[in-house]
Amino acid sequence: QVQLVESGGGLVQAGGSLRLACAASLGVVNMAWHRQAPGKQRELVAFINDLGGTYYADSVKGRFTISRDRVKNTLYLQMNSLKPEDTGVYYCYGRKNGDYWGQGTQVTISS
Repeated sequence: QVQLVESGGGLVQAGGSLRLACAASLGVVNMAWHRQAPGKQRELVAFINDLGGTYYADSVKGRFTISRDRVKNTLYLQMNSLKPEDTGVYYCYGRKNGDYWGQGTQVTISS
């Protein structure tokens, strides 16, 4: 059983930055960040595989960077040039013989 705990959410003004972190209780293979805006479905924001390959949603390319520290079993999401439409609950995802989700962290961007 893998436990994922997110941190780093908060309220910032448009144009600002935030760094999210997700601590995993065990090493996982693939990890990702998803987000869910009010009234919308959860969507994939960024993904990183076991070899360090990454994928970004078009809406965040060039602004967000996903990374992982394998020693610390921690996933990060550096978010720059934030926009009001980035507002939502951000969830950490990990895969290790199954799918695991964190509890989510709220990110609110004010205009």
